[in-house]
Amino acid sequence: MSKVGNDAPAAARSAAALAAALIDAREYTKSLYAHLTLAQRQFPYRSDVNPPEWEMGHIGWFQEFWCRRQSRDDPLGARVQSRIAAADTWWNSSTVPHASRWSLPLPDRDGVNAWLDATLADTLTALAATSNEERYYFELALVHEDMHAEALLMTLQTLALPLPPGRSIVDATAVSRVPAGADQHFPGGMFDLGVERAAPTHRFVFDNEKWAHPIHIDPFAMATHCVTNAQYAAFVDAGGYARSELWTDAGRAWLRTTGATHPMHWRREAHGWSQRRFATWVPLETAATVMHVNAFEAEAFCCNARRRLPTEAEWEYAARHDVPGNDGILDHTQSSPTARIRRPGMAHLLGNVWEWTASPFLPYPEFAPDPYADYSAPWFGDHRVLRGGSFATRSRLVHPRFRNFYRPERADPFAGFRTCALQHDVTRP
Repeated sequence: MSKVGNDAPAAARSAAALAAALIDAREYTKSLYAHLTLAQRQFPYRSDVNPPEWEMGHIGWFQEFWCRRQSRDDPLGARVQSRIAAADTWWNSSTVPHASRWSLPLPDRDGVNAWLDATLADTLTALAATSNEERYYFELALVHEDMHAEALLMTLQTLALPLPPGRSIVDATAVSRVPAGADQHFPGGMFDLGVERAAPTHRFVFDNEKWAHPIHIDPFAMATHCVTNAQYAAFVDAGGYARSELWTDAGRAWLRTTGATHPMHWRREAHGWSQRRFATWVPLETAATVMHVNAFEAEAFCCNARRRLPTEAEWEYAARHDVPGNDGILDHTQSSPTARIRRPGMAHLLGNVWEWTASPFLPYPEFAPDPYADYSAPWFGDHRVLRGGSFATRSRLVHPRFRNFYRPERADPFAGFRTCALQHDVTRP
């Protein structure tokens, strides 16, 4: 298998380490829907979910497509046959329309699990024969599966389905109490946004992260913590959803279409607000970060607070200048309801919730699509950048330069936001 062009850094993981990561990812993937009954697996058609046998099968298809079916001499050319003759017509997300995925003659759960086992075995056999320079596609398959694992958890939340046994409903976004409105000031200046060409090769680099380019950032002040449920509930209770002057034109159009009066998965009860965490309704944890709000809701809150969302450049600047290590929650493995703050400064920039930014998802100046060309390019312009990772993100995936992206009306991601002072309100420390 030839190594990849487009200046892609070679994978640095040994074959053994990468094999262990691939096995871990597959076991994790299979665990997320294994507890669902046959009735629970009959997902209704929705634009924001996939049927279980389609999404699980797609994960195996993607790995086989990139890791086993390529010609060594022409990795982007003709491919050898799949283990399943119909695999390309079932599971290729680039060619199979979303609405058709509910009516395909897919294998049942046992058949899909057998497919996942077989494709992983083939991948590990192919991986064992590679050199360091030939492991790009195996890294690609790993990060792709990690991203789908979070999508599977998003689907459980969206459809009010239970978590797998042994995974508690952790309030993974609860934070230690800090003074309300605390900001950290950053001096700004020239800053290289993105991944440097000569960056260490300890992790996979996506095409939309390439390459670092100098930009100027004005001094800014960013909240040390994300907006909490208590802060957002005060905005809701004060009639924030009914005050059209707080919403952008796009936000007002979204309100008219949806009739929303509060965040997704909230409901008002006698004792106050409750929120649904997967299949269970629980009292709203006031100290926790608000979650499942979209970009329009975040912007309206900011307008009411006379604040703003950070740009993605400001977010990355803060993350790279202030964070010596991760103080958030990732991997959905924490059993503690509180993410402890280890030091002064910015909290939970990596982990807990994805954070909306003000920036549209656009290519960097030297962008060129990598072999998986549909990863970034089709979504430029109408998606919004999120940064930081959530409690459900695999820790080997997220880092300060990673760019996630969703349409601004989406509230199903595990996403919240933090705010910045308006520029004329920024004072020097």
